[in-house]
Amino acid sequence: MKKTKNRWLIAASAVGIHISIGSVYAWSNFTNPLIEQFGWSTSQVQLTFSIAILFLGLSAAFLGHFVEKYGPRKAGLFAAICFGTGVIGAGFAVSASSLPLLYLFYGVLGGIGLGVGYISPVSTLVKWFPDRRGLATGLAIMGFGFAAAISSPIMEALITSVGLKNTFFILGTAYFIIMVLSSLYLEKPEEGWVPAGFKAKLESGKVEAKQDLAQLTANEAVKTKRFYYLWLMLFINVTCGIAILSAAKPLAIESIGMTTVQAAALVGVLGLFNGAGRLGWASISDYIGRQHTYTAFFVIQLALFALLPFTTNAIIFQVMLAVIYTCYGGGFACIPAYIGDIFGTKQLGAIHGYILTAWSAAGIAGPMFAAWMKDTTGSYESSLLFFAGLFAVAFIISLLIKADIKKVRARNGVENKKMPEPLKSV
Repeated sequence: MKKTKNRWLIAASAVGIHISIGSVYAWSNFTNPLIEQFGWSTSQVQLTFSIAILFLGLSAAFLGHFVEKYGPRKAGLFAAICFGTGVIGAGFAVSASSLPLLYLFYGVLGGIGLGVGYISPVSTLVKWFPDRRGLATGLAIMGFGFAAAISSPIMEALITSVGLKNTFFILGTAYFIIMVLSSLYLEKPEEGWVPAGFKAKLESGKVEAKQDLAQLTANEAVKTKRFYYLWLMLFINVTCGIAILSAAKPLAIESIGMTTVQAAALVGVLGLFNGAGRLGWASISDYIGRQHTYTAFFVIQLALFALLPFTTNAIIFQVMLAVIYTCYGGGFACIPAYIGDIFGTKQLGAIHGYILTAWSAAGIAGPMFAAWMKDTTGSYESSLLFFAGLFAVAFIISLLIKADIKKVRARNGVENKKMPEPLKSV
C-alpha cells in the first residue's frame, strides 16, 4: 500500500513555493539601482512589476485547467522553470542593458510562473485539510505575504556586494531550487483519504460532517451568480487595499505629519500585518464561516476608510492601517476556501485562477484611481471616502451571496452544511 504523505510537509512545500514567488512584492528594491545604472525612468522600471502582476492573473486564469489536468507536482515544476528562468533572465537583461528583455523575462515569463505557482499548491492544500481548510490556505498564502519582508534585506545585501546582474542570477537559481524541491513533494491525497482520527470523530459525533454546496467544474461555476459575487468582493477588497498600500507612505506624511523615515518604517511594519492577517483571518473563517468573515471585512473597512481622512492621532492612524492590512491579506487567504465551500474541489484550481483575474484588474484600478484623485483634489482623503462607499457595495454583495447560498442549500436539502464531505477527495 502506498505510504500517505505528511500533510504538514505538503503545507510546508506550499509555503516554500509562495515565499519564492512572493518575492515579486520586493521589486522596489531594484527600482533605484536600475534607474541609477541605466538612466531609465521610474515608470519604465515599475512597468516590469505591473507586467508581472498582469501575467500572474492571466496565467492563473488560462492555466488553471493545466494545473487540474497535470496535478500540483508538474504544475509546480512548470512554475519553478518559468519563475526561475524569468529572474535569471533578468540578469541577462541587465547585462544587455535591455529594458524589453527585462519586461519579457521578469514580467512575462516570471509572471506566468507567479500565476501557476500561486494556485497549484493552494488547490492541493484544500484537499489535504478538509477539517481545517481556512488554516491550510492561510498558511500558504501567508508565505506570499511575508515574502517581501524576507527577500528585501537579502536583495539589498546582494545588490551592494555582488551587483545587480549577479543578484538576479543568485536569486533566480535559489528560487528555482526551492520551488523544485517543494514541488516534488506536492501530491493530491488518495481518493477517500481523511486525516488520522477524523473519521472516528465523525462517527462519534464529536465533529459535524459538512458538505460543499456543489461540485462544479470551472465552466459550470462561471455560469452562476455566486462566481461573480465572489469576483466582485475580491476585486473591491483588493482595489481598496492596493490603493492604501500605494498611498500609505504619502498619507502618513501629509495627514499625520510623519517624517519620510518614519513613514517608510511604518510601511515595512504594516507589511507584517498583511502576512499575519492571511493566517489569522483564514483560521478564524474555519470557525465563523467564510460568509461571515467576508461580511466582517467589509463592515470593518467601511468604518475605517470613512474615519481615516479625519484621523489626526498618529497611534490611532497606525492601528487603523494595521487592521486594514490584515483584512487585505485575509481576503486573499480566505478566497480559495470560500471557492471550495460553494463550488467544491473538483476544479478548484481552475476556478481560483478565474477569480484571481480580479486581482489583476484591481492591481491596475486601485493605484491609478488613488493617484488620479490625488492629482485632481490635491489629497488622498477624497479617494478614501470613495473606497468606503465601495465597501458599502461589497457589504451588500456579501448579503446577496449569503441569500443565494441559502437558496441553493434549501433546494439541495443541505441548509446546515458548509464544507465538503470529509470522506470525499477529488
